[in-house]
Amino acid sequence: MEDAAPLLDAEAVADLVLLDPLTEESLLQTLQERFRRRDIYTYIGNVVISVNPYQSLPIYTPEKVQEYHECNFFAVKPHIYAIADDAYRSLRDRDRDQCILITGESGAGKTEASKLVMSYVAAVSSKGEEVNKVKEQLLQSNPVLEAFGNAKTARNDNSSRFGKYMDVEFDFKGEPLGGVISNYLLEKSRIIRHVKGERNFHIFYQLLAGGSAQLLQQLKLRQDCGHYGYLNQGTSSLPGMDDAANFHAMQDAMKVIGFSAAEVTALLEVTAVVLKLGNVQLSSSFQASGMEACSIAEPRELQEICELIGLDPGTLEQALCSRTVKARDETVLTTLTVPQGYYGRDALAKNIYSRLFDWLVNRINTSIQVKSGEQRKVMGVLDIYGFEIFQDNGFEQFIINYCNEKLQQIFILMTLKEEQEEYVREGIQWTPVEFFDNSIICNLIENSTSGILAMLDEECLRPGVVNEDTFLTKLNQLFATHKHYESKETQNARRVMDTSLPARCFRIHHYAGKVTYNVTGFIEKNNDLLFRDLSQAMWAARHALLRSLFPEGDPQKVSLKLPPTAGFQFKSSVAMLMKNLYSKNPNYIRCIKPNDTKSAMVFTPELVRAQVRYLGLLENVRVRRAGYAFRQLYGPFLQRYKMLSPRTWPRWAGSDREGAEVLLADLAYPEEELAFGHTKVFIRSPRTLFDLERRRQERVAQLVTLIQKMVRGWRCRTQYQLMRKSQILISAWFRGHAQKNRYKQMKRSALLLQAYARGWKARRRYRRYFRSSASTFLANFIYRRLVCRYLVGLAKNLPPLSVLDRTWPPAPYKFLGDANQELKSIFYRWKCKKYRDQLPPSRRAQLQAKLCASELFQDKKTLYSKSVQQPFRSDYLGLKQNPKYQKLHTVAKDKVVMADTVRKVNRASGKTVPRLLLLTTEHLVLADPKTAQPKTVLALGDIRSVSVTRFSDGFLVLHLKEVSTVGAKGDFLLVSDHLIELVTRLHQTLEATTGQALTLHITDKFSTRFPKGDVSVTVVESPKAGPDGPICKKKGSHKMEVLVH
Repeated sequence: MEDAAPLLDAEAVADLVLLDPLTEESLLQTLQERFRRRDIYTYIGNVVISVNPYQSLPIYTPEKVQEYHECNFFAVKPHIYAIADDAYRSLRDRDRDQCILITGESGAGKTEASKLVMSYVAAVSSKGEEVNKVKEQLLQSNPVLEAFGNAKTARNDNSSRFGKYMDVEFDFKGEPLGGVISNYLLEKSRIIRHVKGERNFHIFYQLLAGGSAQLLQQLKLRQDCGHYGYLNQGTSSLPGMDDAANFHAMQDAMKVIGFSAAEVTALLEVTAVVLKLGNVQLSSSFQASGMEACSIAEPRELQEICELIGLDPGTLEQALCSRTVKARDETVLTTLTVPQGYYGRDALAKNIYSRLFDWLVNRINTSIQVKSGEQRKVMGVLDIYGFEIFQDNGFEQFIINYCNEKLQQIFILMTLKEEQEEYVREGIQWTPVEFFDNSIICNLIENSTSGILAMLDEECLRPGVVNEDTFLTKLNQLFATHKHYESKETQNARRVMDTSLPARCFRIHHYAGKVTYNVTGFIEKNNDLLFRDLSQAMWAARHALLRSLFPEGDPQKVSLKLPPTAGFQFKSSVAMLMKNLYSKNPNYIRCIKPNDTKSAMVFTPELVRAQVRYLGLLENVRVRRAGYAFRQLYGPFLQRYKMLSPRTWPRWAGSDREGAEVLLADLAYPEEELAFGHTKVFIRSPRTLFDLERRRQERVAQLVTLIQKMVRGWRCRTQYQLMRKSQILISAWFRGHAQKNRYKQMKRSALLLQAYARGWKARRRYRRYFRSSASTFLANFIYRRLVCRYLVGLAKNLPPLSVLDRTWPPAPYKFLGDANQELKSIFYRWKCKKYRDQLPPSRRAQLQAKLCASELFQDKKTLYSKSVQQPFRSDYLGLKQNPKYQKLHTVAKDKVVMADTVRKVNRASGKTVPRLLLLTTEHLVLADPKTAQPKTVLALGDIRSVSVTRFSDGFLVLHLKEVSTVGAKGDFLLVSDHLIELVTRLHQTLEATTGQALTLHITDKFSTRFPKGDVSVTVVESPKAGPDGPICKKKGSHKMEVLVH
């Protein structure tokens, strides 16, 4: 222990090493009292005990991270951040590889503890774009692995059903470079079977709840969990867990890690295949030979599975319903019974999911692994399943508890080793302590020749009839006298009557307690066999990911060698893990589950007592206190307790060790209670430490009283001096204030006398000089004041600047009426000018055309009012966009003013034909709309005048000069849908070109010239004329009647 806790509370000490008296009951009461105070973390030296509160506490904020960053381990309250910070600083500053071992039973909060450690390291390590990317990838691996490897159990809603060890690798500056994840013993039997009230792996429920309709259709899945045989064995919904949101979080995490969209799709397709395999139903039938066979009862599920993985349904059906057996040189295809078929189906589902999980871990490692060749430091975080004791314990619980035995062994050995090394380093004599060495249990399980795992492997490989009964018989013979093994047979031999131990079971006395294992399924689960036909069928699939999971299915690589058993593989993995942990400096987090109901802040003493026993916490405290319960560096010790001796208070001039020795000599403690190492002082019993702390508190109270006395005297003296200064200052200000008031009174009197004198002089001067012209002078003054007020008021209340607003405030006085009207006119003209100046050239030209149109047609032609709201577009043909009109561009070499479609009236019959009209700056061209060939080209100078009607029609006549070439044929009668714009453009162009205005006649009767003479045209408004245009009728040779609508 490096520093004393800020407060030593006898009821709830922060470090159990200081607990006095040390008993199981006092330890339990301390944990309960701290838990009641919401202090869920407690120390045993540098070991952190974490009690799961089953609720969120406000102790993981960024402010808390800063509080524990770069802080002494014992300088602040116990916290998981303290051990994470100590491990990180040891790795960064002392170049020592670290490992953090998180242990405890299921539901104790191990997974959350590992997340908190990783998040703290990510928060305190340095920042940078590349570093942040690495940290984010490391953190985002958790949601992905939790989705595929965690499930709801009876004890934990988010139980890790696999063991995870992550090595996070750092550079010499302490910046994370990447990491490597190792996984152990996925509980793949959960795929096909789980206890009522539990759930399968989270990913299945997340996929069905969070997948879009399109994705589920692509995967051929339904949203209903009850539809699937592997999911309808227990509850599907989980209160407090949003499966849809977790699915989206998992997808986002995969993107951060670096999964491609194709990889995610392939992963979900294989997951869907596992889910749908549970719905493949088999039916029984009999062959001609009388042997039972099985077949697919409903081929639809099988068909959908084969569509997902790209496999012929017949191939998969044959692999599920039959088996190829090789006998000598012959190959025999035997049919399977329905139970055998279901066994093969479930084995395939378990193997696909297990191998998919291994692929997922390897794929994550590919993204987060460190480039080779870089020098790096390593921090390992172990989050592995806790000790499990269920009503029915099988092969999985046996393997899990074996792993926990190994972790307990390394915990005891490393704790003793660390304690012994510190005593040797400090030159203190080591006092051995008795403790339970569980190596005898580890040897019982893992001995390579006579261990339980070795016997299980031997039984699996033995020829002949192999079952669990022969395996149990062999164990009973081998371990008949072993004190940590018992079964019904061994109890009978010892004449022990125990009804709690049924047949086909054996019991091991673990460090955590007695566990009874049912041997049913041991042989099968240890063999973990998958028929070769199923492996070859998966290899034959066109699905790249699924195919890569079954390399043994390649017919070119058929091996007759039996694969290693599950027990052998796990034993090898645990051996490698132990070797890895032994090479690093250990840091321990011991997690405790306070109740079985997952209720917030509920502490069940009996449950916690059992965990305290099998975690060996009492032994851990005793090991820590075997020699000396308390140790501290001389400097901090002297700094904390120097006020207890007059020779060391207030300053000590010598070395820290000499000061500590003088201090403790003055306190007269027995010599056997103290020891002085090279750098630290050691105190044997907590009672001595508490006495030191009591004396310090009493001395601190005395010093506080002294300080308070001195402070109160200083404060009274200071207050008196301040009051005296204030009194002097107030007196000075009061005298000054009285003099100022006296001066102001004298000044007001003088001003009053001056005012009377000036008034008397002014009245006297007025009577002498201004009485005769006073009225004129006053009138002019009043007029000027009124005009000034009028102009100022007008400036403050000017109307809006909109040109459409003609409002103007009335004149307040009658004599300002003319001036007010003139100002109104000037203001409106100024507004119009300002509006015109803001107009772009195109808009200005358009408004000028509109103005010209109003001058020509307003109140003269009915059609004008309809054209006001319509903008003039000039080009109604789209000359530039339409390649058909390229010929017209060659004709109109000058600038085109207007292009439109018109109808030309035939002079002889009165019928109309369509024409293209182009008005340029020099010509007016009429062209054929089909060929775009010009028919008539008129020079603008040849147009003598234009006649239109006063109605809302588009009829007009172009009167041509007789001397012109075209004019000899007579005038042109046209009908235009844009007559107002056409005449206006013609007027503007003619005026700009020739300087002469267009002569425009707006009348109902006019004369026009035809080739055979003049014709009188009469325009009549008639309902016979439809909306298509005027109707022209010839009335003899010299009259024409035009009917308009």
